[in-house]
Amino acid sequence: MTSIPRIQQNILAANERRLLNWLCWRLPAWVSPDMMTALGFAGALMVGVGYVLSGQHLAWLWLALCGYLINWFGDSLDGSLARYRGIERPKYGYFIDHSVDALAILAMLGGLGLGPFVELEVALLGLVAYLMLSIHTYLCAQVIDEFKLTYLAGGPTELRLMLMAMTAAMFFISPNNRLGTDLSAFDMFALVVSAILVAIFVAQTASTARTLAKRES
Repeated sequence: MTSIPRIQQNILAANERRLLNWLCWRLPAWVSPDMMTALGFAGALMVGVGYVLSGQHLAWLWLALCGYLINWFGDSLDGSLARYRGIERPKYGYFIDHSVDALAILAMLGGLGLGPFVELEVALLGLVAYLMLSIHTYLCAQVIDEFKLTYLAGGPTELRLMLMAMTAAMFFISPNNRLGTDLSAFDMFALVVSAILVAIFVAQTASTARTLAKRES
């Protein structure tokens, strides 16, 4: 996997890379990439639990917000730390990282759907859309030797920030605000994001198919 270039052109990529390098330099030697992966997953569980319990009290949304930060910290630093220290295990790291990512997004969006703000069906549609785009990314790593981490100048970090902004809005907007439909404002937001992800998947699939057809014609 080391020969496959990582394409990361999201808006925050340059500043995020400087921050991650700064953090890698300061992490103690006993902190391992696997520990960062586990920490990122723990953050995802915090997000899901925070959403579920927010039906009892809005203060639980703070747990979800903190969980997003912990998830970013662990998920962004596991591979970065391995590369910084020159201790990559390409196949193991690739497999574990993305397997845990799938469980993490299930925990976050599943928790969102089990909470009071977003219908479960809508949250699961978002999960499907995210996993579709993830599958496209993993396929492209194999068939065109590109591991693309960003689409439309956005990546996982920007998506987390969008979800954090939505979570912050939950303190002020009632889930009972149905906009004249059976869907809340948060349902509508999730549907729009899901539609964008599916549209990107379709467009990128068509583009990659044309590229492969030209290569193999």
